[in-house]
Amino acid sequence: MEICEDLWAPAPPSVELARKGATVILNLSASNELVGKADYRRSLVTGQSARLMCGYVYADAGEGESTTDVVFTGHNMIAENGTLLAERRFATGLTVSEIDVDRLIHDRRRTNTFTFGKEPPEIWRCGFTLPVEETRLTRYVSPSPFVPEDAAGRAERCEEILRIASLGLKKRLEHTRARTAVVGLSGGLDSTLAILIAAIAMRLLDRPASDIIAVTMPCFGTTDRTRDNAVELSRRLGATLKRIDIGEAVKQHFRDIGQSMETYDVTFENGQARERTQVLMDIANQVGGMVVGTGDLSELALGWATYNGDHMSMYGVNASIPKTLVRHLVSYVCGDKAESEPELSHVLADILDTPVSPELLPAINGQISQKTEDLVGPYELHDFFLYYAIRWAFPPRKVLRLAEHAFGRSYDLSLIHISEPTRLRRIS
Repeated sequence: MEICEDLWAPAPPSVELARKGATVILNLSASNELVGKADYRRSLVTGQSARLMCGYVYADAGEGESTTDVVFTGHNMIAENGTLLAERRFATGLTVSEIDVDRLIHDRRRTNTFTFGKEPPEIWRCGFTLPVEETRLTRYVSPSPFVPEDAAGRAERCEEILRIASLGLKKRLEHTRARTAVVGLSGGLDSTLAILIAAIAMRLLDRPASDIIAVTMPCFGTTDRTRDNAVELSRRLGATLKRIDIGEAVKQHFRDIGQSMETYDVTFENGQARERTQVLMDIANQVGGMVVGTGDLSELALGWATYNGDHMSMYGVNASIPKTLVRHLVSYVCGDKAESEPELSHVLADILDTPVSPELLPAINGQISQKTEDLVGPYELHDFFLYYAIRWAFPPRKVLRLAEHAFGRSYDLSLIHISEPTRLRRIS
């Protein structure tokens, strides 16, 4: 605990309190109001909570304590590691939220700059007890934690991610002196994002888009829609297109190993994916290029990829981007190009409208027969689990509770509880 202007001091007491292990700092304050002071006070509270990786609870004097000389407004705030969870001003009553102490402790453990010192002699400890009870969650839990919900923030995040990813690829192309970037283009979201990033990287290198070799490899499950979208996307970006039908090569391989064309098992699916990767690698060797991987973070985490197939590449530009964010990135480019390049925007819109599928099983009446989310469940749920399990190391029970809070009205609770890894058929 610190008092009022302790927060304004050059070295607030909360610094040493946090270094000793305090995760929640309380501040009982009587900070009077001046025009603009609330913004400054808010920045102090959120900034201190971020610097100390703590919860900071600030309780100000209410309007009933105003005097002839000063006015109080009861500016109460609850912040957690730089995020303002709750705020109340010009009103009386409780300001309520929940501080996630597990989250704070996890960030302190993984951050090298947060060090613990010896306990200063002026720290006074006072023990207390609270009854253990179920806490009703009131703080907002976003169902899409990887994606900002406001349009402006989402656009800024998408632009930043595209620039970071393209700069990484740019440097890799420079360092390896690769003459081309080879991308397997399926007409799906992941390969679309990969070639968009490759196009930006080529512009940054002042190289023509024709240095991108886009390879479309139709096989048993490829539909006209995805094939045509791949061709049109390549054309609109100015990439060099190669079409290689792998059907006969896969059939020959199946004859060699005794695999029936009527058995739609994991071998039937993975055989196609591995053939595609072999083609891409060999083309890269021919043209002095590198294979740009298209697999995203969600697929890699789920194992929804073919080992020694689309699981591998020379540089995976999507490897840190979850599926829900892939969709928003493609959507962002689609909207950004709506006026300047309407044809490109149109094909991106159709790709966004296409069901997510590896297209490894034969189409039915020309339509996609294999929809990924019917097999593994909604990517929205998977990405939510990934965010809290990997980024914050929350245990399954806590992730489940947060999911129930975030998705309770969007999905049936039984779907949130389901976990069937045996249904992930492509991994081997």
